[in-house]
Amino acid sequence: MHPFVSRSVSRLLPRLLALLVSGAAMAGEVQVGVAANFTAPMKLIAADFEKETGHRAVLSFGATGKFYAQITNGAPFEVFLAADDETPKKLEQEGAAVSGSRFTYATGKLVLWSAQPNLVDGQGEVLKKGDFKKIAIAAPKLAPYGAAAVETLTKLGLLASLEPKLVTGESIGQTFSFISTGNADLGFIALSQVYEGGKIKSGSAWIVPEKLHSPIRQDAVLLAKAKDNQAAVQLMAFLKTEKAKAVIRSFGYEP
Repeated sequence: MHPFVSRSVSRLLPRLLALLVSGAAMAGEVQVGVAANFTAPMKLIAADFEKETGHRAVLSFGATGKFYAQITNGAPFEVFLAADDETPKKLEQEGAAVSGSRFTYATGKLVLWSAQPNLVDGQGEVLKKGDFKKIAIAAPKLAPYGAAAVETLTKLGLLASLEPKLVTGESIGQTFSFISTGNADLGFIALSQVYEGGKIKSGSAWIVPEKLHSPIRQDAVLLAKAKDNQAAVQLMAFLKTEKAKAVIRSFGYEP
């Protein structure tokens, strides 16, 4: 190698290394607790987020109530996407979340669904007829969609008569599993779990009218330990972008 070329390369190497190191430092990671009903859209949003920012969102899915218990016991989550608006508010009031960071990222819809094509009719009359053995709901104390299901059955005057047939999942994900595997004939889940391309993917369903339960407002919040984590701060901002909102809408939510 020519001496001049050799000297030029030697001078450039430290700069190149500095660029690589700073690039690595800029690409961060954020630990995210995500309500089980938001699993499919969040996986797509996280992939878009990484492409656009270089930051990686490490996702964990489960019941909102369980996440609350884990966060208050020191679990290393930095951003929390709940299935309700009360839990993030509570974390904010308790000082476990950054004050003023909370916002509604999606409004969910409840659906009565069966993996069987003709079991659930479009008006939910199957509930009154009771032509089934088991009906699944998520645990009302842990999962807001479970609470909405109980509220719906109560307003319809059917909770007492259907109680012996109830099967309870600890999360909306487990509830979906009960129904899809046939362990329950039908059940209440999030519309997003069975909705794609503007229609129900399979089975039969009744989208529960919103007047039968309280609005399912799903809030996101930045947790206190992540206030200086740029990956976490940028993920919160990314959830408000039109790109993220388009994904949210495609799964039957209102952003």
